[in-house]
Amino acid sequence: MKTTLEIPDPVFRRAKSLAAARGIPFREFVTEAVKDKLATEARVGEKPWLKLMGRLKHLHKETLRIDRLIEEETEKIDSEMWR
Repeated sequence: MKTTLEIPDPVFRRAKSLAAARGIPFREFVTEAVKDKLATEARVGEKPWLKLMGRLKHLHKETLRIDRLIEEETEKIDSEMWR
C-alpha cells in the first residue's frame, strides 16, 4: 500500500542514511521500523509483571491474616477521638 508520511528533516536524513548504510531501500527500512514498534507495543501490552504474580501465592494466607489484623485494629479506633 502506498502512503504519504511527513517526517521531520533530521529524522528523515538519519533514517535514509541508516538504510543506505545497511544497503536496503528506505521503504524497507521504514517497514522494519514500524514492525519493530508494533512488536514492542505488543510486548508492553502483555504486562510482564503478571508472570511474577504466581510466585506470591505462598503469601496469600499471610496477606489475609494481616488484613484481619488491620480490620480488628481499625474497629478499636474511637471515632470521637478523630473529631
